Amino acid sequence: MKFLVIWKMEIARLNADMLKAVLTMADYAKPLEDKGKVVGRYHIVGSHGGAWIYNVESNDELEMLLAQSPVYNFSHYQVLPLADMSSFKPPTPTVAKAEG
Repeated sequence: MKFLVIWKMEIARLNADMLKAVLTMADYAKPLEDKGKVVGRYHIVGSHGGAWIYNVESNDELEMLLAQSPVYNFSHYQVLPLADMSSFKPPTPTVAKAEG
């Protein structure tokens, strides 16, 4: 199951603990990327936060990984489930024949 997780921090709450958390995000991400649990990490330009794509086995696993994030207590999260469209085949349109 893949999820797009957008997280944003409130810069007004900036303090030493928040700065330390931000600086440890790369260390948090590396093992998750190595295990295939995080398949993409992006900075959202003009925002204090980012967008990560998680590939997990369950909602519980995603919850656990988010809770272990160094910025968890400093961020607001938007979690969007992703649907794989690679095998989607649209229905074949049918054309009605005119009677006459």
